[in-house]
Amino acid sequence: MIPMRDGVRLYSLIIVPQGIATAPVVLERTPYSAAGLAQVTSSSDAAAALHPLHADLVGNQYILVIQDVRGKFGSEGEYVMNLPLRGPLNDGPADHATDAWDTIEWLQHNLPEFNGCVATLGLSYDGFTALMSLLEPHPALKACVAMNPMVDCWIGDDFFHNGAFRQLPTAEYAVRQTSGKSVVGSWPGQRYDEYESWLLAGSASGMGQALGLDRLPFWQRVLAHPDYDAHWSGQALDRLLRDRAPDVPTLHVQSLWDAEDIYGAIAAYAAMQSSATRGKNNHLVIGPWSHPAPFFLDGAELGPLKFSSDTAVWFRQRVLLPFLNAHLKKSQPGISIPSVVAFETGSNTWHEYDTWPRAGTATVPYRKLFLKNGFKLTFDPPDSTAAAQTPAFDEFVSNPAKPVTYQPRPIRPKSAPGYAWEGWLVGDQRFASDRPDVLTYTSDMLTVHLRLAGQPVVHLFAATTGTDVDWIIKLIDVQPDEVPGNEGLGGYQLPLAMEILRGRYRDTPSKPSPVPSGEVVYYRIALPQVSHSIAPGHRLMIQVQCSWFPLYDRNPQRYVPRIAFAQPQDYVKATQRVFRSLNMATCIELPVID
Repeated sequence: MIPMRDGVRLYSLIIVPQGIATAPVVLERTPYSAAGLAQVTSSSDAAAALHPLHADLVGNQYILVIQDVRGKFGSEGEYVMNLPLRGPLNDGPADHATDAWDTIEWLQHNLPEFNGCVATLGLSYDGFTALMSLLEPHPALKACVAMNPMVDCWIGDDFFHNGAFRQLPTAEYAVRQTSGKSVVGSWPGQRYDEYESWLLAGSASGMGQALGLDRLPFWQRVLAHPDYDAHWSGQALDRLLRDRAPDVPTLHVQSLWDAEDIYGAIAAYAAMQSSATRGKNNHLVIGPWSHPAPFFLDGAELGPLKFSSDTAVWFRQRVLLPFLNAHLKKSQPGISIPSVVAFETGSNTWHEYDTWPRAGTATVPYRKLFLKNGFKLTFDPPDSTAAAQTPAFDEFVSNPAKPVTYQPRPIRPKSAPGYAWEGWLVGDQRFASDRPDVLTYTSDMLTVHLRLAGQPVVHLFAATTGTDVDWIIKLIDVQPDEVPGNEGLGGYQLPLAMEILRGRYRDTPSKPSPVPSGEVVYYRIALPQVSHSIAPGHRLMIQVQCSWFPLYDRNPQRYVPRIAFAQPQDYVKATQRVFRSLNMATCIELPVID
């Protein structure tokens, strides 16, 4: 029970490899139970007692310290979700930065095997706490490893994406993490299919009332801040790191198909890369994983994708351990760690780069892929004669009573058999491609390899008969009709990057405004980062839709002050038009490299 500066004591599990005189410490601070993460057993074999990454650390002579954050499991104090730094959003005496500092200080004076060098490390929430340690670094803090961290939960992590509320995972997370101190609650659910449960609830607040979520402070706080106000921007870690991070060597790790925190690691890397003094100690790894894979899961495959080796093991042995050894083990100086290590799916190869992104820069510009007549995609711009005279568009009717799902039904809750969360971002999109309320555009077969390394950006010109709208854009690699050796991949529509934008935030995220009904409006939508090679014989596809349910709450399509509290009469059908003419040329900029 390690005491903090305000007297609160934090439960800390300290695992020391047998037979060592001195060793560095790897510190992980978690709300998920230190004892549970360590899987403490009577076995003397670390590989049998610990998760793979922890076993690698202990097996390589690192002291492992896993600590319950304040208010969770064995620790004293009050738990606050994503406890902000002391200041306008936290008037208390402590935060995650001070708790990390106080823990390291205690270890220096009370752990005789500690060699004076420590790294903070973690995945997801634990990645958030690792990055927080950089904002008030202890002198003994020599490195930080943040894997898929929670960085900005309004822009692109966990609770919102560009203003659209991720109601399903946020509600489940609120129950599991804030309904009790020591017991991780389970999502109660109401029906076999979550689609039906959320549709009948009507809105996010309706579900909160039905299940008692409205009694949880975290749920209240999320619904009270639908806009990108000071509550969200004031605790966005990429903003804080840009201004306050020290020159502590940091390894940012991002999964390409992360269903929870697909934004954070690369955003934090970019923020710290903006300082020339930090660049040499700022590193990025991009892997072909879901959210927990670099820590817990097999990295040899993901959904239908099979790689040439276990990529998670490769990362831990070839990048993570050398990085830690270089900065924490005084007997192993001079190890060179690449600035960027990225796995390229499609070709299934690792690449080393000096920076990221590789394309979409001044030296390597984007290539524009345009929507065309007949639901085609081409790199050729719209015709400059006929298209300039007559606005060309495709249209569909979006009906909130029958929203487009984010994966095929039935959609099971996390606690139920048949739950399919971790792999849904690589799920075959054919279930949506033929719906009348989804526009699907397809290219001809590629004749050369197309390598993507960076962030695709959509430039959408669209009109709605409503006064609010959500736009979901999917970039898809369509597999050949027949794939030798993998029959199930024939014609598979593999999503490479998918994202949503809530129309009311098209101009200023902190100040929503109605969408002008019937007018053509421009939207810029940045998709998640891509590292992928598309082979000849494949085709590119773009899907456009206006709902992604029940992952995201339904947009009523009539402007209301707070969508989470929309009433049944607020939900209306709307006709959506997507334009593809010369002066309103909807396109996607692709980060193509040679």
